[in-house]
Amino acid sequence: MSVEPLLPAARFARTDSVRRRERAQSLAKATFFVMAIAMILPLIAIVGYLVYRALPSLSVDFLLDVPRRGMREGGIWPAFIGTLYLVGISLAVAAPIGVLAAIYLNEYARDTWLNRLISLAVINLAGVPSIVHALFGLGAFVYAARFGYSVLSASLTLAIMTLPVIIASTREALASVPMAFREACWNVGATRLQTIRAVVLPNSISGILTGIILQVSRAAGETAPIMFTGAVFFKAVERGNLFPYHLNDQCMALSMHLYTLSTQVPNVEPSVLYATAVVLLATVLLVNVTAIAFRVWLRNRKKW
Repeated sequence: MSVEPLLPAARFARTDSVRRRERAQSLAKATFFVMAIAMILPLIAIVGYLVYRALPSLSVDFLLDVPRRGMREGGIWPAFIGTLYLVGISLAVAAPIGVLAAIYLNEYARDTWLNRLISLAVINLAGVPSIVHALFGLGAFVYAARFGYSVLSASLTLAIMTLPVIIASTREALASVPMAFREACWNVGATRLQTIRAVVLPNSISGILTGIILQVSRAAGETAPIMFTGAVFFKAVERGNLFPYHLNDQCMALSMHLYTLSTQVPNVEPSVLYATAVVLLATVLLVNVTAIAFRVWLRNRKKW
């Protein structure tokens, strides 16, 4: 009995098993798409609602003006510039220390009990509540170091709070660089420091910036650490003054200002509260977008 050979089209026909896998794949794709939309829609709804409620007060003059009539009118310039001070100084302190600590732990430290204990401490510190950091900053910087209630104390407290995540994310970025890159440099006589400076850091800088970006939002939005260490209810500042605070001065901040308006100041127009929240959100987004654009530029320059 002869068996007729299958035609070429029949050999590659979709079987029932293939169809089932395709249906499962389509279902999984649709499920993940719905989950992504479910995450994005609440964010769009919240931002849209904030902007809608803030429109009566939201303007350039609101940003550049100073508070008036017991902060019931006017703008938020002292709080806005104070937030930039706190975030900028804290990141200027935390970013170099965090990156250098991560370089040591990933590139130099041996697998000893002490280094494992340090790594565990870094991971645990990332989950410490902000109020604990606030009390630490109060005792360490305000009282022990005698910096007083000041921009410096508040910024250092925020820096301590953001250090663990910067260290952890930087270690992950450094570990993502293939070991073959390091070995190639060592084989041609480069020292460990030269390898880190010329190969490891340039190829991990985008991941390092990711960790720093994540901390901008937290540093800008925290209230407890700065409330205990340097933020003040009101500070007289001239409109448009870009350098109104010294390191030993207390300052206003957007998160503290929003909390104060919501809980301590009566008869405030609701649009003022929403406008303050929108400015805080926009400030964080602007810093994040700038850092993300820089990260994308660096990533496009990578050779692998």
